Amino acid sequence: MSSIITPQLVSLDALDHTAPREVIDALAAQIAAAGRTEDPEQLAADAAAREETSPTGMPGGFAIPHCRTSAVEEATLAFARLASPVDFGAKDGPADLAFFIAAPDGADKAHLTILAALARSLVKADFVTALREASSAEEVVELVRSAVEPQAPAEGASAEATPAGSAAPTAAETSSAHDSETASSGTRRLVAITACPTGIAHTYMAADALKQAAADRGVELQVETQGSAGAEALPAEAVSGSEAVIFATDVDVRDKARFAGKPVVAVPVKRAVDGAGELVEAALAAADDPQAARVSAAEAESSDSGTEEDEHFGKKIQRVLMTGVSYMIPFVAAGGLLMALGFLLGGYNITDVSEDVALNNALWNLPSGDELPEDFVGMGQLGAYLGAVAFTIGNASMAFLVPALAGYIAFGMADRPGIAPGFVAGSVAGIMGAGFIGGIVGGVLAGLVAHWLRSLTVPRWLAGLMPVVIIPLLASIVSSGLMVLFLGGPIAQLTSGLESWLSGMTGTAAILLGLVLGLMMCVDLGGPVNKVAYSFAVAGLSAGSVADNPAPLMIMATVMAAGMVPPLGMALATFIDRRRFTAAEQENGKTAVLLGAAFISEGAIPFAAADPLRVLPSSMVGGAVTGALTMGFGITSQAPHGGAFVFFAIDSFPLFVLAVLIGAVVTALTVVALKRWVRRSEPAETTAAEPVAA
Repeated sequence: MSSIITPQLVSLDALDHTAPREVIDALAAQIAAAGRTEDPEQLAADAAAREETSPTGMPGGFAIPHCRTSAVEEATLAFARLASPVDFGAKDGPADLAFFIAAPDGADKAHLTILAALARSLVKADFVTALREASSAEEVVELVRSAVEPQAPAEGASAEATPAGSAAPTAAETSSAHDSETASSGTRRLVAITACPTGIAHTYMAADALKQAAADRGVELQVETQGSAGAEALPAEAVSGSEAVIFATDVDVRDKARFAGKPVVAVPVKRAVDGAGELVEAALAAADDPQAARVSAAEAESSDSGTEEDEHFGKKIQRVLMTGVSYMIPFVAAGGLLMALGFLLGGYNITDVSEDVALNNALWNLPSGDELPEDFVGMGQLGAYLGAVAFTIGNASMAFLVPALAGYIAFGMADRPGIAPGFVAGSVAGIMGAGFIGGIVGGVLAGLVAHWLRSLTVPRWLAGLMPVVIIPLLASIVSSGLMVLFLGGPIAQLTSGLESWLSGMTGTAAILLGLVLGLMMCVDLGGPVNKVAYSFAVAGLSAGSVADNPAPLMIMATVMAAGMVPPLGMALATFIDRRRFTAAEQENGKTAVLLGAAFISEGAIPFAAADPLRVLPSSMVGGAVTGALTMGFGITSQAPHGGAFVFFAIDSFPLFVLAVLIGAVVTALTVVALKRWVRRSEPAETTAAEPVAA
């Protein structure tokens, strides 16, 4: 491993600037002069974008501008003792020391561990003082090396960073070491999670600041750092024995359900660096307050890292709808693939007799010829029977589509008491023919009523009955009653009209719909817009028929084909012009081939996160072309997922492959052209690079 800092990367009292961006530009130029980057402008832009997300000034007079970037190929530290202090946004004033931390997109864990160790060293007053008093660049390099390089793990060892100058115990060891002492002394216990977008600096500084603040107050605190150097989960006994939890995060907390029911204090990660003592005291106060905010099961499903009270209305609606869709998809995937298998084994006409054949026969009593349709073209009696069994099971699974959607929308709004009324409202929507739209409306109604009932203050003797009897009963009556009496009929008419419109869509109109669906599938690569298009497709899958109503099956094929384009297109681009992609992206390109073939659009996310303003438009262009071609060719798919691996469920499979390949080529050529001739702008295109590193 080459040295992470050299004397050429150190500047003592030579930089005299007045703004953070000027300091960042100067340090980026210093890194370029040391031969660590060929693109100092891009390096500076990436760090500046991170600075705009959250200022990097720290208490004690230093700043740590940092980024994950494709502009460097090895982890690099540049240090400047500034000639005059610069305001980097710290509460206690400007900074006279600046560390520029540049981590490559594909940084290995050993390098990331070193960077994490540096971040932890910076909270030590003697280390910072020594930097201020250093008389030469070589002395600074030696200080940094002595602080961080011993922290690099041996090959095969854990990459979890430890504080400089000591081998800190793991979370499990800390727990074991303190168990007996805590039991005898009555020490109060807290746990915390720290995480920042890059996972390099704030994550570990916040952790050490919280530990120090807790130690000063005689509180036992264990911290899980969900950073780039790896994360070791808090022991279960530490979580269960804690009085409260602190979430000092700028990104999602992983596995938040572990903390369900715990009093919680949730703040941005920088708050833990600036005011760790206040957070520890706030957590202790929350533990003593019966009315304090708590981590709920519904919140654990949320992508938001704050409490539900902090969640905006639009974000909450998006969250609950995505919760419903995410729980619905397994029913659809299993059911659709089983139905497709039924068609493969028993022929398309097996739908006419599937239930009778499956229930009235057995492997030792196969159906006779007169029990099968006249134009049956399957694999004989055994094929007919196995196909009927598969189709019957798949059809039963698909029947849960709308109830599951509604039930888990209600769950996202009201936790477990919302599941039963949501399923009932969804079933009523299905019975009335209100379909997918009715399921959404019914689920929202059930969730609203259940959530309101949960908020009521009831006598203690009644509290135990509320979640298992009262709330499901009343919420079911209200939500399903409204569906039957007022809403179900109009929604059913709307759904019927939509299906008729789709069934009659041909020619230019069908191609236009395919183009729009292709754009939607590629605009956010598995995000809300993508899920809307996908949900629209699977909602009509059960009503589709190759012979009588192919339009829903055409939409399903279009959505699946377009969703395969972004990862395949990016993979192809890495082979066409490797120089435009980092080593990590080239490796991601190999993986993206399989992901794209399996219809996993998220395979393109690493590329989009690093360069969204060139990757996403390219993907949208390719997806739109594929969507239009698929609808124009009239291709149908009986399966809701699987991509090329469910070839048996796709009619005109060679044309399907052709449409996907054309879209992938368009995407690849577009992104290569943009990377060659369109230079990235500074702030806009770098902000999305952060979450990948968290």
